[in-house]
Order: sequence, then structure tokens, then C-alpha cells
Amino acid sequence: MTCLLAVILLGACSDAPDKQAKKAKGKQVEVTNVARTPIQVTRIIAGSLEATHSVEIFNEEQGRITSLPLFEGDRVEKDAVLVELDSSLIQAQLDKANATLRQAELDLKRIRRLMPSQLASEDQLAKANTSLLQSKAEVTLLETRLAHTRIRAPFAGSISARYREPGDVVPIHTHILSLIDPTTLKARFKVSEILLANIQKDTQVDLRIDALGDTRYPARILRVHPVIDPLTRQGVVEVELNPVPAGALPGQLCRLYLTSVTNPLKTIPLAALRHDARGEYVFRVDKDISRQTRVKTGLQLNDRVEILEGLETSDQVIVKGIIGLRDGKPIEIARTIPFDGGLPPPTTPAAHEPKQPAPVPSATAPATPQP
Repeated sequence: MTCLLAVILLGACSDAPDKQAKKAKGKQVEVTNVARTPIQVTRIIAGSLEATHSVEIFNEEQGRITSLPLFEGDRVEKDAVLVELDSSLIQAQLDKANATLRQAELDLKRIRRLMPSQLASEDQLAKANTSLLQSKAEVTLLETRLAHTRIRAPFAGSISARYREPGDVVPIHTHILSLIDPTTLKARFKVSEILLANIQKDTQVDLRIDALGDTRYPARILRVHPVIDPLTRQGVVEVELNPVPAGALPGQLCRLYLTSVTNPLKTIPLAALRHDARGEYVFRVDKDISRQTRVKTGLQLNDRVEILEGLETSDQVIVKGIIGLRDGKPIEIARTIPFDGGLPPPTTPAAHEPKQPAPVPSATAPATPQP
């Protein structure tokens, strides 16, 4: 009996260290490093097509419209007459001014003939010269006004709007027609300041027009506006569609597929981020202990989120095994998930092939919201 009791006690003593070791082992978790890297982001941004070249036709002379033969959709060539105003009054004034000019020329010739015989004074000659110059200026003025009664197309295009009718008496600077060039179209898009810094003029992009199906059409960055809206933190990018596909019209909804690279950002996987009543936090690795760490986040790119405050690039955060985890709880790292910025694994190039630089990581997101 004594021997049996001793054997049981020995077995119990031998099991105690194993249980203590298992208990002290800690919860198994998977971790990753806080990374600082540029991210390649593709955004799908909605906009509207508009004519690259458009003009509103205003009259520079008042009067009655005598001819307005064009309607919406009519095609016109450059310098074609769009509008004619009643020019009878200006024409009469011009005829009178021409007669005055001819008389001034005759008067000047007569005085010049009399100057050698001293039958005309220098003062008379000066007045005759002045009268001639005034007559020429009056003729030029009336010729210009007469030309303004015939309004011509500044470029070849199509009439997009007609606001007046023949017989209307229009005051000066009345909007009569609108003219567009439908052979080139553009669109304006509002882009986040995060992406705007690395967008360059003349960059090739893709544009989809909803009314024309799923086809993407080649376009280029026409210009990048230099000002950021202080309220939305967005800038304006203009994209030109040229050539214009059949069926594309100003006003149609279009979508820009814009790919840009951000500046290096400090990010962690979105799966590592937790929320409670106090805000956002993560579990940071402190040797073999989990530490609840408050963070401030910024831009979210696909499955990663930018860290503004709370972590450094030397830190590791827990991404798996978070359920039931508490501050100060022992942990055991089962696996460290590497983050290479989303880059493909490097390959060894052949001896005759130059080594190609790896692409920047990509994250695709819907049109809204933008970063």
C-alpha cells in the first residue's frame, strides 16, 4: 500500500510541470510588421462628358434679327454666317462717312496746292490733315459695326442651343446661339489630394461611357488643375477623349479608371484594427505579451489602413488570434506574415535579360468614397 501511494505521488509530481508549461505557453497568434511603402491605387471616378471647344454666340451690335437659319444639331463650317442683323441704318451712316472722307481728301489736296503760293496757312493745312484722319476713323468704326451685324462661326462645329428667332429685336450682348465642336470631348473629375500629386499631364487612361456599354476607350490627361478645394481636399483633373467613339455626346455619364501611386504610407492590415467605445486600437507585440495600443488611422486602401499615430515601423501587430485577447496576455507567435507591399516574388532574370523593376502594390476600390 505504501508503494502504491508513492507511485501515485510521483506521477502527480511529474504531470505538474507539464500543466504549468502548457498554461504559461500563451495564446497562439499570427503577426505582421507595420509597413511603410507607396501603394498603387486604381479609382473609378464618375463624371460627365462635355465639349472640349464650345462658345456662346453674343451679338456686338443691337438691332432686329433678319436671318437665323440654323437649329440645334445643324453642322456649320468655320466662318459660316450664323446670324444676320438689320444693317440698313449702319450702312446709311457708313455711306455718309465715306462721302465726308472723300470731301476731306479733296480739301487737303486743294490746300496743299495753295501752300507754295502762300494762299493757305500752316494752320489750315493742319486742320485739313486732322479732318481727314477723323473721317478715316469714322469710316473704320462704321465698317466694324457693319461687320458685327453678320456673326460668323469661329470654328467648325454643331449648333447646341438656339435662344432667339428671326424678327426678334435684341439688345447688345444678347445670347443668341451656342456652338460646340463634337469631334473632341473631355470630362472633369474630382480626385483626392492623396492621388493627385503623382498624376502627370498626357498620361494615358481609360474612360468608359455608360450609354455605350462596358467598352473602355483610350483617353489622356489633358490638364491637372493646380488648386485643391480646402473643403473636400480634392483637385480637378481634365481628361480628353480623342478620337470620340460613335454615339458619344456631351452630357453623358462616364467613368474614369485612374491608376496612381501614393507617397509612402505607414499601413497595417485592416484585420488588425479593433474598435471600442474609446475609439480604435490594435494589439501590439511586446516580446511575448500582447499590448492594447490606441491608434489614429487615415486613408483606407483596400485591405490596408494608414496609421497616423500610435505605431512605428519597427512594431508588430496581431492579425489573427485576436478573439479573447486582452492587454498583457501571454502570446506565442505561430507565424509572422510578411508584407512586401503586395509585390510579386522576385525572380532571377536570365543572363541576357535586364532585371525589371517590380510594380508598385495595387489596391482597387469603387468610385466613391474617394480617399
